[in-house]
Amino acid sequence: MAAGQTPPDGRRTMRAIALAAGERIELDGILDEAIWQQAEPATDFIQQEPINGQPATERTEVRIVYTPERLYLGVICFDSDPGGVLGLVRRRDEFLGSDDRFLWVLDPFLEERAGYRFGISPGGAMIDTLLSNAGDSDDDGGRQWDGIWTARVRRSDLGWQAEIEIPFQTLNFDPAAPAWGINFQRTVRRKSEESLWTGHARNQGLERMTNTGRLEGIREVNQGKGLELKPYALGTAFTSPGTNQDEAVYQGDAGLDVFYNLTPQLRANFTLNTDFAQTEVDDQQVNLTRFSLFFDEKREFFLEGSSFFDFISNVGFEDELRVFPFFSRRIGLSDEREPQKIDFGTRLTGQAGSQDIGFLHVRTGEHEGDAGDDFTVGRLKRRIFDQSYVGGLLTRRGPRGGGAARYTMGLDALIATRYFLGTQNLEWRMWMLGASNRAGESGDRLAYGMDWDFPNDPWEVSFSFRGVGRNFDPDVGFVARTGYRRYSPRVEYSFRTETHPWIRSFSLGTDLDWQTDQENSLLTRKFEFTVFDLQTHSEDEISVQVTPAYERLEEDFPISEGVVLPGGSQYRFTSYRLEAETAERRVVGVEAGVELGNFFSGTRKEYSLGLTVRPRPGVVVTAEAEWNRVNLDEGKFQTRVYRFGPEWQFSPWVSLVNLVQYDSESRTLGWQGRFRWILQPGNDLYFVYTHNWRDDLDLGLRTENRRAATKFIYTYRF
Repeated sequence: MAAGQTPPDGRRTMRAIALAAGERIELDGILDEAIWQQAEPATDFIQQEPINGQPATERTEVRIVYTPERLYLGVICFDSDPGGVLGLVRRRDEFLGSDDRFLWVLDPFLEERAGYRFGISPGGAMIDTLLSNAGDSDDDGGRQWDGIWTARVRRSDLGWQAEIEIPFQTLNFDPAAPAWGINFQRTVRRKSEESLWTGHARNQGLERMTNTGRLEGIREVNQGKGLELKPYALGTAFTSPGTNQDEAVYQGDAGLDVFYNLTPQLRANFTLNTDFAQTEVDDQQVNLTRFSLFFDEKREFFLEGSSFFDFISNVGFEDELRVFPFFSRRIGLSDEREPQKIDFGTRLTGQAGSQDIGFLHVRTGEHEGDAGDDFTVGRLKRRIFDQSYVGGLLTRRGPRGGGAARYTMGLDALIATRYFLGTQNLEWRMWMLGASNRAGESGDRLAYGMDWDFPNDPWEVSFSFRGVGRNFDPDVGFVARTGYRRYSPRVEYSFRTETHPWIRSFSLGTDLDWQTDQENSLLTRKFEFTVFDLQTHSEDEISVQVTPAYERLEEDFPISEGVVLPGGSQYRFTSYRLEAETAERRVVGVEAGVELGNFFSGTRKEYSLGLTVRPRPGVVVTAEAEWNRVNLDEGKFQTRVYRFGPEWQFSPWVSLVNLVQYDSESRTLGWQGRFRWILQPGNDLYFVYTHNWRDDLDLGLRTENRRAATKFIYTYRF
């Protein structure tokens, strides 16, 4: 059957061709080897946007060949206007929202649940990420997972084309699978056109693995011995005048990561003397809520394989009421939030039969009188039906200096189908968690929830409920608020206008946040009305929200220095927000927002502005600012946050990224410069410099600390 034809089961198929002994692919971005002409291409892509269901306006051809050790993709993105192809981004793991791009997913287990997503741009940028059981990836930048693979891209009078090489050692797969799931997506940015090989409906898309096609013909391939050694060497120099350490301290260190495939589906990892010198710094934030701020995990050891530890309570929530029974950023911090060095860690992730397995154990070292801790996390999911699972989670934190170990246990379930009423998505999630006692606490240590979701087009409807006990405190997790019950229905409708000359969609909806205490007395009531959200064919967007709210404070709320809102007070206020964003493909991109209205006992004005300038390929300059002016009966104050990020992407292998930021609450000015040179995939050289200044009201800017680090990582595969 030719590639792209539809067999009786409705799946499009293509076939991979094996290279003969002695044949090889020269990875140069030019498909001039004879084997490429023998492979039948996958083509005839269908538009998802702007005119759903119509053939793509530009032709795409994808061919696949392989050796026992490597998988090769040959991609030709024909373009009637080669000069209009956008390839501004070059850096590894960069976002591709500004460029033309080619994306693909692989489901090597043919289970229609999870897999890998990859992407390239005409500028040579490469992204990769893991897809979870629910089909969710971390972000478009693919920072969750760094696989070892490579690609070469060429632009020509035809458009642009690429040759891609993925070692089978990079992938977990089932050698006995009759075929692999596969799908492709092409973006023509100047037309705002998205087209797919299969699964083009608006409630489907690339990451819905139930809509993948079939890749046949892969036989007698292997992952080698399945052993990978990844040593590092590190040199640092730092001073800390803010703590009276003016003289530079020089240190050297080394560590090792060992990876071993116990089976083709199950991967073990051991890390010794783990270091995160190359990790990006967090964005500085200002907190005007009563709840703790959330900062994403950025450390590579904890990001890799993290989808195997996901718990249903933290899927799909982007607000301050997250419930994470396992939050890896708690590892490496003492109870007093002081840093702990990680001595060693072990991890096991993958599949065994119908089970998804995640196991993690990390030991932290002694630091300034703290003896360190042992952290253990176990996660098991049993796959049921086509898209569902039931699972359990256990976390343990055991102080090595004495004291009782603390546990969190949980059960969760996902019941999902992609075929409700024929072609609609429907999901139902349930979960329950319990945490062990801390000293002086008893009872009320449970958290639980249920979510129902109908994510389709044009209707998106959902309802969620969750309750968190007042003494629920997962020791290796994150909870922003305790002692409440929350009910949150949401509905949104989108009007599509494919034939309008400039409007693509017009959406409106409402989202209710209703919270009570455990005696069912109202704490929070917030209606967020999206009056309209308009998106143009050029990908510019503007939206307006109106949010009437009610808040009852259970205790004093120190919102700013010297400004305290008294406990027991009740407030009713309404805010109005206008947001506008230009398309990312523009040389100068703008994102702006204004929020005005009442705020507790007074008023609040919030202004935000973001600029992204791409004057030439490989050069990106970002600038962000956020101002808050708050006028309350209890006092007045202002907050400010500024960020500035010039970036040079010399090639897909060499980049220099800077981030300078300041916030008025901490009065800290910070700068991180991060140079990365990928000598070859898996072998990286980093140079990172970090400098923090304190804005002293009397003495001006004074250096708090500064640190320079050089780190080299090398990968040996067997």
